[in-house]
Amino acid sequence: MTTSTDLVEVRAGLYHDSVSLMRISQALSSRPGVTVAVVAMATELNLGLAREVGFEIPAAGPTDLLVALRAGSEAALADAAQELDRQFAALARGGPSGGARAETAPRTIRSAARAWEASLALVSVPGEHAFAEAMDAIDAGLSVMIFSDNVPVEQEVLLKERARERGVLVMGPDCGTAVVGGVGLGFANVLRPGPVGVVAASGTGAQQVTSLLDHAGVGVSHVLGVGGRDLSAAVGGRSTLMALSALDDDPATELIVLISKPPAPEVADTVRRAVEGLSTPVVTALLGPGQDDLTAATEKALCALDVPVPQWACWTVPQEPRSGELSGLYSGGTLCTEARIIAGTGAFTDFGDDDYTRGRAHPMIDPTLRLEALGHASGVVLLDVVLGHAAEPDPAGRLAPAIREARARGTAVVVALVGTESDPQDLRRQADDLVAAGASVFTSNAAAARHAASLTGRVQ
Repeated sequence: MTTSTDLVEVRAGLYHDSVSLMRISQALSSRPGVTVAVVAMATELNLGLAREVGFEIPAAGPTDLLVALRAGSEAALADAAQELDRQFAALARGGPSGGARAETAPRTIRSAARAWEASLALVSVPGEHAFAEAMDAIDAGLSVMIFSDNVPVEQEVLLKERARERGVLVMGPDCGTAVVGGVGLGFANVLRPGPVGVVAASGTGAQQVTSLLDHAGVGVSHVLGVGGRDLSAAVGGRSTLMALSALDDDPATELIVLISKPPAPEVADTVRRAVEGLSTPVVTALLGPGQDDLTAATEKALCALDVPVPQWACWTVPQEPRSGELSGLYSGGTLCTEARIIAGTGAFTDFGDDDYTRGRAHPMIDPTLRLEALGHASGVVLLDVVLGHAAEPDPAGRLAPAIREARARGTAVVVALVGTESDPQDLRRQADDLVAAGASVFTSNAAAARHAASLTGRVQ
């Protein structure tokens, strides 16, 4: 069904994972003349969001794919439709359903495990459907990374209990980052191989530590994300304990780094007791008042490996102290928490929280909400830019105009740039572009937070 400026299609029985669809939506949104682009599975949530912005949606179900485009002209709409076809063609060429395998592709996780001799499944479906798929993977004897968010905590506990019984690992739900055997999953940086294994109840926390290790010339064996709630009282560290044990048994892992947002105290005690029983040394970064920040924990890991601690790269521009509030505009929840603890003051927003990602791409893919907030901020603004696979291809290019506008109205901008020299966005170019726009840039989030606090006269 089309009008002069709208295109609405329901493609029956066509599934793509949420990360791929978010990237397509973002690519279409950035086309000249396109005002709205919704490319998503036709869940009730996504159908409702499309109707809220004025699209007339035909009958569709959660196994169908919804395309809803709006442009300012017929020419812009036709251009977006061509780009949509190009994006889907690229997915078909690169995915397991493309090419000669399409007619024989397994239809369930269990059959895929048998056909492809798999040991790990990645589940990236709407949260209400993730439990069934993850349980199918566990019952097939697979470890599973659950990228999906909005999975009830009761289901998370059931999945992790079942995984313990089967001797497999559940990473997630809401596990955004993992590296298994050198293969990055989700939002993953390009990391060199090495002796450090990471267990992380935090995606961006893991990315910060492993990126700093990479800057120091140290690589990783595995990065096992366990989901941000794993060290909560409700979940009890179930996957953390299993992941620690797995890395302790791994001959390629010489040192383990354990990372988490502030854990439940009783769970932290349980995990610390487990750490004491391991044969592999462990450095902990359990964020909280009086605890090591992520950079300090990384430096402890380097010292344990007898590797010199480098000066963490930064590029500063002249910025006078500013009156007014410190505003933290973050895409990473753990980075946001760390900065809030270090700064000790200010208003901090995690735009990657479920409340902000409802029906839209993660801010590491789509910076729209952060750009809007930056456009109204005053005083000192602190934000993160996280590089790596699946993230925005040129985040500095998207942020630079808003940073220039902020500087023009007297706002200081400080950026924590998380990534490695090998990431596809080119870390040095990103730093140069951000500095040229007027931001001070730090590869350490902790250093960025201290610098931002100093500009308000509040040094912690």
